[in-house]
Amino acid sequence: MDGTTHPGFPHNDTDAESDAPERSDDPNSASAPFGSEHSDSTSLAWAAPDAAGRHGEVALRIRGLRKRFGDKEAVRDIDLDVPAGSFFGLVGPNGAGKTTTLSMATALLRPDSGVVTIYEVDVWKDTLAAKRLIGVLADGVKLFDRLTGLQLVTYYGLLCGLERPVVVERTGDLLALLGLDPADRTLVVDYSAGMTKKIALACALVRAPRLLVLDEPFESVDPVSAANIRDILTGFVASGGTVIVSSHSMDLVERMCDRVAVIADGRVLASGTLEEVRAGSSLEERFVELVGGRTHQEGPAWLRIS
Repeated sequence: MDGTTHPGFPHNDTDAESDAPERSDDPNSASAPFGSEHSDSTSLAWAAPDAAGRHGEVALRIRGLRKRFGDKEAVRDIDLDVPAGSFFGLVGPNGAGKTTTLSMATALLRPDSGVVTIYEVDVWKDTLAAKRLIGVLADGVKLFDRLTGLQLVTYYGLLCGLERPVVVERTGDLLALLGLDPADRTLVVDYSAGMTKKIALACALVRAPRLLVLDEPFESVDPVSAANIRDILTGFVASGGTVIVSSHSMDLVERMCDRVAVIADGRVLASGTLEEVRAGSSLEERFVELVGGRTHQEGPAWLRIS
């Protein structure tokens, strides 16, 4: 930031701290941890979408999506429907086109052809309206890492057009939920890889989106934090939100998601409910069957002890 000031931005930790509300254990209080009949540390009452998904409503619809990088066709005529209120897993090997597909679906990368709609809003015809509906954790995107964690989430909330008191409350809630409150005044550049992933998730959640798109959200995250994040996301879906998560972990997707799509070589090989895609096998077994490439080898002789 090099000392440049921005309207409404907390210019230092003291400014950000002065906005922090006193916490309350009263579930009816505006500063209570998300309020509810009981105080649940993984409940996101304020993050519940304004309108829960109607029966049959599609949160994300992709038709004929294509993207080429030079001679490589990374995404080939992908069609995909993500029902509103679902926890949707996107799995595939490295280089399958998962990140490219999600980047195009969230207006981070323009496709060569195809149509993407988010709750019937065309992503490339009305990009701003579409972006207001989503929160995104994109793989490899750089953060403003010369800000503290508190400043970063606050800044994202203000950029989303939220009122400062709302941003202050939500920022405090998210930092506490993700176990980042002890490091809220530490520069993000000094965060570990797992902490950086969690602060990026906080930025994606602060606007209380209807659709949350997460590219490898559990990469470099410790098991306790991963369990906490799973609970947060499950609560978000239960409240009417929709989550799309890409992951290499078949076990994780199998435990979290109710719907899944398998992508390889830029194409959708299977998509549907978890039970439909598994077809009586484990997700990992079905994935290997669909994608192929597994070899049964003992390895070179010098690797065998006896």
